[in-house]
Amino acid sequence: MSIQNTTIGKSLQAAKSKMTPNHSSGKKVLGVFSLAMINVAAIVSLRNLPLMAEYGLAAVFFYAVAGIAFFIPIALVAAEFATTFPGQGGIYLWVKKAFGEQLGFLTVWLEWVLNAVWLPTILSFVAATVAYIFMPTLAENKLFAVGVMLVALWLTTFANFFGMKASGIISSVGSLLGTVIPGALIILLGIIYFGIGGHSQISFAPSNLIPSFEIANLVFFAGVILGFAGIEMAAFHASEARNPQKDYPKAIFLSVAMILALFMLGSLAIAIVVPHNQISLVAGLMQAFQAFFDSFGIGWLVPIIAALTGLGALAQISTWLIGPSKGLLATAEDGGLPSYFQKCNKAGIPVRILVFQGMIGTAFALVFLLLPSVSSSYWILTDLAAQITVIMYILIFVSAIKLRYSMPSIDRPFKVPGGNIGMWIIAGLGVLACVFTLILGFVPPSNIETGNLLFYELFLICGILLLAAPPFIFYHLSKKRKSHTHA
Repeated sequence: MSIQNTTIGKSLQAAKSKMTPNHSSGKKVLGVFSLAMINVAAIVSLRNLPLMAEYGLAAVFFYAVAGIAFFIPIALVAAEFATTFPGQGGIYLWVKKAFGEQLGFLTVWLEWVLNAVWLPTILSFVAATVAYIFMPTLAENKLFAVGVMLVALWLTTFANFFGMKASGIISSVGSLLGTVIPGALIILLGIIYFGIGGHSQISFAPSNLIPSFEIANLVFFAGVILGFAGIEMAAFHASEARNPQKDYPKAIFLSVAMILALFMLGSLAIAIVVPHNQISLVAGLMQAFQAFFDSFGIGWLVPIIAALTGLGALAQISTWLIGPSKGLLATAEDGGLPSYFQKCNKAGIPVRILVFQGMIGTAFALVFLLLPSVSSSYWILTDLAAQITVIMYILIFVSAIKLRYSMPSIDRPFKVPGGNIGMWIIAGLGVLACVFTLILGFVPPSNIETGNLLFYELFLICGILLLAAPPFIFYHLSKKRKSHTHA
């Protein structure tokens, strides 16, 4: 879930607003490589690398399965939607076309609210990274983590009040310094360390490529799916391809190969140098940097790379705070959003939505005080965010199938190959991957102490129900207001 890595969210909104009903957005300037790089920028994030490092060499297997069963399907489906319905609204418009305003609003609401759930996980990553600037042992201190999380959350929230330009500057600089450089460096260090014969904590025997299929060992697959979320936004650039029908599928497969390679190599770099039972879900990246730098006698670089990585994470937070909030605001004209939340400041920023989002993020950040460790809190919130994410994607996949039948003659500049059967196969595969992830999410991981099982299950069930309920309440109230107005 990494469209937060760059200013791409803002540029995509601008691109959508400029598109005309005949699907033209000006010159067709993007080739295969350019489209692929946009997808890479939209997805790649360092935060999820420790999650899959837990699996060692088997991480390669899980990344490959997620790529085939989820990433490629949602990329192709989103490209068809983005080129067919290029107007404002994004996923709200797509699902609305298929199933009406209520489910359309639910879809965009889920995209927004999962952001509020997801924020504490990356905030905890920020806290762990900051700890390595001063005192690494603080990375698993719950009080320190929550304190840094709340400060970072509200600072980035208020920074976004100044408008998209300020947010864009933060995102651009932070992404380069805090994602691109550390990401390339961790992979390079892993290759050098392994190449010079450094002791590896994992075996590269081919037999280790296939994981144990015990349910309790598969739960981190949900984190992989969450890590791939966001490609539906990059799909809006399909309209700018020179030949969407031919170039975009090529770009999809090229970007999938690049993204999978980056994720796989990054996760393996951590797994090589950090013992399996010591990998922290929030500090695993910095643990690896510490181990690499110490082995090369340059441990003094740890605080510097920690500062850069923390800056990159703050850039991610900044972009994701504003992007989904403006998307939610776009539903206001259909009456789905209460008038109170429609207020914008002089910079055009929906400040009340941002503050409300910050309040939800604060509430979930406090979960870190309730569970046994920072890693367990990180996981349960990642799990909840993944479940909300796959529910959203199920609605998108099913809408794609429905519209092939309800709107068969509409012009589709890019079309999922294979006709209606091809759509059933592609979207159906995506639905199966999402349902599998949703079910798997209710199983606690075997190697993380998550505390009371009943609390774990109730937290997830109640979290999904409570977070999904507001759209139905708002929609019901808006219908009552409309009926009173007409009366």
